[in-house]
Amino acid sequence: MVKVFITKDISEDGLLKAYHALNKVAHGNVAVKISTGEPGGHHFLSPKLIKPLIDKVSGTIVECNTAYEGRRNETNEHKKAIREHGFYDIASVDIMDENGSMSIPVNGGKHLTEDLVGKNFSNYDFVINLAHFKGHAMGGFGGVIKNMSIGIASSEGKSLIHSAGKEHTGFSPDTPQRDFLESMAEAAKSVADYVQDNIVYINVMNNLSVDCDCDSHPAAPTMKDIGILSSLDPVALDKACVDLVYAANDGADLIERIESRIGTHTLDYAAQIGLGSLEYELISLD
Repeated sequence: MVKVFITKDISEDGLLKAYHALNKVAHGNVAVKISTGEPGGHHFLSPKLIKPLIDKVSGTIVECNTAYEGRRNETNEHKKAIREHGFYDIASVDIMDENGSMSIPVNGGKHLTEDLVGKNFSNYDFVINLAHFKGHAMGGFGGVIKNMSIGIASSEGKSLIHSAGKEHTGFSPDTPQRDFLESMAEAAKSVADYVQDNIVYINVMNNLSVDCDCDSHPAAPTMKDIGILSSLDPVALDKACVDLVYAANDGADLIERIESRIGTHTLDYAAQIGLGSLEYELISLD
């Protein structure tokens, strides 16, 4: 049974506890993939929260440009936004597609044959996939699977995922929903295959808005914070977080967002293609 660890302590110490529970030491040149947040939004993971973990692993924060209009679709403006949000104050930041994309294969996909990720992704030996779990306007929810698919994809790679393999620009809002969700899972699987065992997964369940950190005007959360969860299996981790939302007595708004976008199909398809398991054991660290 896959292990998923949980602490209710959403703090610097709690984040380190969730990382250490995995008993896998980050090594070499370490990429810490977060969302640095669209300007105007304020629910992204705080620099104060993540700094001790980044210091512990001597990590570099990594990001890629967006495929939609805003302050993060062009490198120079993206860097300004990252600075405004305080991330340059705690670590080096690498916008991995500043110099273009690199292609990694998608094995066994029915929508994608390749995943276009930031060119600089090849510079890293280990990845800490550190996601803010919350809702998402298109995917229903966003956790570590979204963070390693849409998040590590270059701007053109994001378009490829959103269009289910058909376009290299824009974000294709007319793509059939299941095709988009399945493409996210396929891209995530390609990243997992590329890095092999050199990755760990952490979801922080705070500021549980129905909207993503890519939204410049996210809705206020209507449910309480839950905790920090970690695993070596991205599917089990995201599934555990979804299950906790469903188990909460104040999760109705986020549940509606997930169900209206058939968001759990991402998990089902990800398990089907071998990204991870839907079965897990939840282990308290408190």
